[in-house]
Amino acid sequence: MYASHEDIGYDFEDDPKDKKTLKPNPNIDGRWAWMVVLSSFFVHILIMGSQMALGVLNVEWLEEFHQSRGLTAWVSSLSMGITLIVGPFIGLFINTCGCRQTAIIGGLVNSLGWVLSAYAANVHYLFITFGVTAGFGSGMAYLPAVVMVGRYFQKRRALAQGLSTTGTGFGTFLMTVLLKYLCAEYGWRNAMFIQGAVSLNLCVCGALMRPLSPEKEGKDPVETDPQVLPAHSTESVKSSGQLGRAEEKEGSPGHEEALDDLVAQACQEKAGYRKNMCAFRALKTVSQLTMRVRKGFQDWYSGYFGAASLFTNRTFVAFVFWALFAYSSFVIPFIHLPEIVDLYNLSEQNDVFPLTSIIAIVHIFGKVILGAVADLPCISVWNVFLMANFTLVLSIFILPLMHTYAGLAVICALIGFSSGYFSLMPVVTEDLVGIEHLANAYGIIICANGVSALLGPPFAGWIYDMTQKYDFSFYICGLLYLVGLLFLLIQPCIQIIEQSRKKSVGGTHV
Repeated sequence: MYASHEDIGYDFEDDPKDKKTLKPNPNIDGRWAWMVVLSSFFVHILIMGSQMALGVLNVEWLEEFHQSRGLTAWVSSLSMGITLIVGPFIGLFINTCGCRQTAIIGGLVNSLGWVLSAYAANVHYLFITFGVTAGFGSGMAYLPAVVMVGRYFQKRRALAQGLSTTGTGFGTFLMTVLLKYLCAEYGWRNAMFIQGAVSLNLCVCGALMRPLSPEKEGKDPVETDPQVLPAHSTESVKSSGQLGRAEEKEGSPGHEEALDDLVAQACQEKAGYRKNMCAFRALKTVSQLTMRVRKGFQDWYSGYFGAASLFTNRTFVAFVFWALFAYSSFVIPFIHLPEIVDLYNLSEQNDVFPLTSIIAIVHIFGKVILGAVADLPCISVWNVFLMANFTLVLSIFILPLMHTYAGLAVICALIGFSSGYFSLMPVVTEDLVGIEHLANAYGIIICANGVSALLGPPFAGWIYDMTQKYDFSFYICGLLYLVGLLFLLIQPCIQIIEQSRKKSVGGTHV
């Protein structure tokens, strides 16, 4: 689905009969593949890590603009939500321009959003500059980082994806510390300006996403340098012939004037040839670009809007409903924990070791451990996935009851570990829809997560504005998460009932 003309993992060679033969790309699972993993790792640090650390800036915005918590939380939610929601649409850029160009442009747009946000006069200004602009740039850089790792690996794809996504945990820890330091030393406006400069490293990460297809050894004659003209064109032959005859008549009267005329005519013909070549090359470039855009749009359209059959899978539809409720329960603690710490007068302890950093660090180990357990032959991936989700729901319900730093630290550790199930989502999705529909289905799941991230934190802030407590925010989000889990359990229960009925009917016939 996200394959472009430059990102395909196989090369085509001409055989003696001018037929196309398929051979594996030598760069797959090669040395440069690990550079792509490193690039994706830093993209996760700069994008997902920064977004998970936005709770630090959320406190600064509340103090600066004196707006409601629900309205202020929309800034962070827009950035997180748009990064994920635009994922399927970024596929159009990838199909047209390739992963490298898309990631570089995304880095520039993301940096621009951070810099413009430093001059914000109100929260509504941040909606456009940070929520929409920086969020869209994040989406343009994030999706190519995930896609390219998948294209560069076949044998160790799971390991490579796991290593690259751990950048989210490292990034949350590092960016939380960095933003707290920058805000304390330079103020939040200068902190965002500096962070915009740091985000330019996304362009470097994008440059490392080298296309898989090697360049052709032989160049098209049309694509040769227009300054280098063919040695034996018809014009040059005529000119050389005429010049030769002119040289033979060197002793005749008026030969110098004739020679000058022939030289001038030859120069004019060569200049016209150059103009024709330039026009032809420009026409060919426009034609190729048009074909590329058309093909990219067709692949994108058929990949997503041709996937209506996915919604006939009732279990997948339940999975989409789960995704709508799930991600907000993971995002809300990152956005509102710094303020909860202030309300409980735990700022000094939190400054030593932030609670969001605890979630981030344990989240790394959760991804690795849950992935290793799910790979065991005697354990079902689906069961591990459900158990992690139930643990996360339980932690969300317990968190408002904790009013000490130690209690909050334990619950945050549980949230970080259980949320490691994100590394299992592609595996569970593949089990539901099959490998042929995995890309389309996962794009839909990412969109659902984006909607959840977009609406969750403002909803929690709105509940606080009404009740002056965050307790109800976590309780309601926990209940919605539980509803999403119930959707996942309905279809398996129906299948178990149907299987038991078939067995009973078969037993009566016997």
